[in-house]
Amino acid sequence: MMQCLGEMCTYLPLPGAIAQYATRYVDPAAGFAIGWNSWYIWGITQCVEISAAAELIGYWNDTITPAAWITLIIVLVLGLNIFAVSIYGEAEFVFASIKIITITGLIIFAFLIDVGAGPGGPIGFRYWHHPGAMAEYIGTGATGRFAGLFATFVGAAFSYGGVETVTVAAGEAAHPRRNIPRAVRRVFWRILFFYVLGSLGVGVLVPYTQPELHKAKGANASPWVIAIQNAGVRGLPSVINAVLVTSASSAANADLYNGSRYLFALAQSGQAPKIFLKCTKSGIPIYAIGLTALFLPLTYMSVATGPGVVFNYLANITTLGNIITWAQVLVSYIQFRKGVAAQGVDRSGWSFRATGGTVVAWIALAYFTIIMLGNGFSGFTEGNWSTGDFVCNYIGIPIYLACYFGWKFVKGTHWVKPSEMDLHTGLAAIEREAATYVPPVARNWVEKVWNMLC
Repeated sequence: MMQCLGEMCTYLPLPGAIAQYATRYVDPAAGFAIGWNSWYIWGITQCVEISAAAELIGYWNDTITPAAWITLIIVLVLGLNIFAVSIYGEAEFVFASIKIITITGLIIFAFLIDVGAGPGGPIGFRYWHHPGAMAEYIGTGATGRFAGLFATFVGAAFSYGGVETVTVAAGEAAHPRRNIPRAVRRVFWRILFFYVLGSLGVGVLVPYTQPELHKAKGANASPWVIAIQNAGVRGLPSVINAVLVTSASSAANADLYNGSRYLFALAQSGQAPKIFLKCTKSGIPIYAIGLTALFLPLTYMSVATGPGVVFNYLANITTLGNIITWAQVLVSYIQFRKGVAAQGVDRSGWSFRATGGTVVAWIALAYFTIIMLGNGFSGFTEGNWSTGDFVCNYIGIPIYLACYFGWKFVKGTHWVKPSEMDLHTGLAAIEREAATYVPPVARNWVEKVWNMLC
């Protein structure tokens, strides 16, 4: 999906890229639907992150009502977006650096403990033999293990949510023909290093039968915290929890920012009221921020039902929204390639082309469709039906369809023909910039290796 999005963004970077490509290459109604889909997903995700942060703070003190922490974080997020947006980039850089340093340290910690640095000696892959590498879920035997595997696909769709935001500001990025391909390639390395090695680390250190995984709350249920406690390292769980709190809070800050910019882009394209184009003297889209912030009170549901319950409900909604967005990217790319072929556009000189092209795009689209339809599969098994879970797992589909057919009916839009596709508006300026760009020369071997990899 990222390869496909990267090719479209490198060829023609546009603000609010995903919605713009859907409008140009598929159907203006699809652009309207995916634009509003992305906006409300960001609005809900900020509540998910704040709910998670409130639960994590309970690791230190669970006697104070979560409402206090929720209010504090909401005020902080609103303040950063309205009054201190000038330091947004710097703040996110600091928070991201903390997360990168932490997960790198945890992966090294996992390796050292696994080979014998802990009090219990080498662990190796003993937990992959007993109780086993894959836990049973819903069923037993091979069926149960497959259900458990499929459930992790659904969970990963939430974890990878927002991976496509490297292209949200594509139309404003400096030197997009160079920087967008670099950003897209780095997504692969981030997933490989942080997600795959991180999952391997907790998989070898903690068996799935560990009681705390099922009974503990908040950070106490984190496999990293459990592994650290099992290794007898004192004080480190609090450090990890502090990093998780800052991570969730900064994510909520980014969610409000991204959601408001999606709404601003919709207003620019005439698919949202013009009032959301109103900005302060410092360029902050104040009304777009205000409407996106109206989701924030949903977080207070945590006070009545508990942060974990609300987190799960809202996470299920955002998971489906993420998958719909990725599926739309693939549909746009498939249509884009049809337009390129119909209009005789030469791809041979492009600085970035998706690996596998439309064949891989179709495979990925089929995969996302399976995950989308199977998002709430556990509810259809005996004794596990929940109306609330069903609504949260699938409500995104009728919302998207309502937006699509509603705009199509009101505006009378039609599916864009490949021969009529707008592949050129705005292209001349991008090509002029690319023609005059001189790439920087690597100053040392570190930069040379980094440039080769990324």
